[in-house]
Amino acid sequence: MTDRLGLFGGTFDPPHIGHLILAEEACAQLGLERLLWALAGDPPHKRDRSISSLPDRLALMQAAIDGNLRFELSRVDIDRPGPHWTADTVRLVSQDYPESDLIFLMGGDSLGDLPNWNRPQEILSYCTLGVMRRPEQTFDLAALEETLPGISRKVRFLDLPMIDISSRDIRRRVLMGLPYRYMVPEAVREVIEERHLYT
Repeated sequence: MTDRLGLFGGTFDPPHIGHLILAEEACAQLGLERLLWALAGDPPHKRDRSISSLPDRLALMQAAIDGNLRFELSRVDIDRPGPHWTADTVRLVSQDYPESDLIFLMGGDSLGDLPNWNRPQEILSYCTLGVMRRPEQTFDLAALEETLPGISRKVRFLDLPMIDISSRDIRRRVLMGLPYRYMVPEAVREVIEERHLYT
C-alpha cells in the first residue's frame, strides 16, 4: 500500500512554532504518514545573505522535531554539493521512497512564482504540491495551466491558521535582547542559548 510522504524544505534558521503548526496541519489535512524536513544546505535564492552554519541548523532542526514520530530529518540537501534546486531534491526523494506518494509543501506565494523556478515541470512530474495558503489568498490556476500544463491536478490546498512568526524576526529579537521564548520550542531555545546563536 502506498503511503503519503510529505516534504517540507527550508533553511529553518531557526525553526519556530509556526513551522511546526503548519507541518502538523499538513499531516492532518493531507493524511501524511511521515513528513521529511529537508534542511537546505546551499539554497540558491539565499546566497545574498548569511545563514547559520549547517551544524548549528542541524542541531536546531533536530531539537525542533524530536518527540514527533511522524517527523524525520532528511539529509537530501545536506550530503551533496550545491546549489540545491527543488527539482533535484524531489527527484532524489522520490527515488529514495519509490513506494510513497510524495507531497511537496510550499507557500502560496511560491505557487504563484513556480513558473520562474528551475525546471518547474520536472518538479510536477515527481510530486503533488501541498500549498499552504493564507486565508485571503486566491490563485489563478487557469493562468498557471498555460505555463505549466497539468498543474491543476497536482495541487492540494491547505487551509491554515494565521501565524505571524518569522525566523528573521526571531533572529532580530535574539540580537536585540528581546523576548522570543514562546516563539520556538523550548529545546530550540536551549540550542540558541547554548551556542550563542544570532548574537
